[in-house]
Amino acid sequence: MAGIFNWEAFRRVPVIGIMRNFPEEKMQNTLAEYHKAGLTTIEITMNSNNVKECIATSIANWGDKLNIGAGTVCDLDDLEVALSAGAQYIVTPIINEEVIKTCVKKNIPIFPGAFSPSEIYKAWSLGASMVKVFPAARVGAGFFKDVLQPLNKVKLVATGGVTLENFTDFLSAGASGVGVGSNLFPKEMIEEGRWDDLGAFFHDFVKQYQQFVKSK
Repeated sequence: MAGIFNWEAFRRVPVIGIMRNFPEEKMQNTLAEYHKAGLTTIEITMNSNNVKECIATSIANWGDKLNIGAGTVCDLDDLEVALSAGAQYIVTPIINEEVIKTCVKKNIPIFPGAFSPSEIYKAWSLGASMVKVFPAARVGAGFFKDVLQPLNKVKLVATGGVTLENFTDFLSAGASGVGVGSNLFPKEMIEEGRWDDLGAFFHDFVKQYQQFVKSK
């Protein structure tokens, strides 16, 4: 059962792990450690190998425990594949009005990609649940603080160049969440099947976030 996007779980640790071209045989072990560490939300990108099967299997195994969505959704064809696989939410790299409006109509959370204040506001006005700002590290955390002064109702997700060392900077600047790709999934640990080490690394993100919350 795919279930629906669990906002409470996302807010508990607002980190989206972005899995692109992930080894299928390693994915389920990775998700087990991800869940065990206390992380809650995963995005599987549509430009991955066997993406429909990866999403469907992950949903079958973890859809009641993790938020599992589809990323790099560029058009309605991508969206159809993602939703038919059971994706619980959608992330796009661009503003595609048809994709956004379809998700809004179907009550599927949608996080479109945007960069400028005008793009951000347009995506939000079309009904985005949150707006993904990419590449976040290029503009820095200060950009989020500046944009959110006039656009204070908009919810932003910082994606691109986000790491264990800097992700709380974006949250401190007002971002509602962060998306982390390869910096959250150390390649060697996964290739070598060092699951305990991977779990400890995931837990570092959770601990860092918990410390950030306590310091506010």
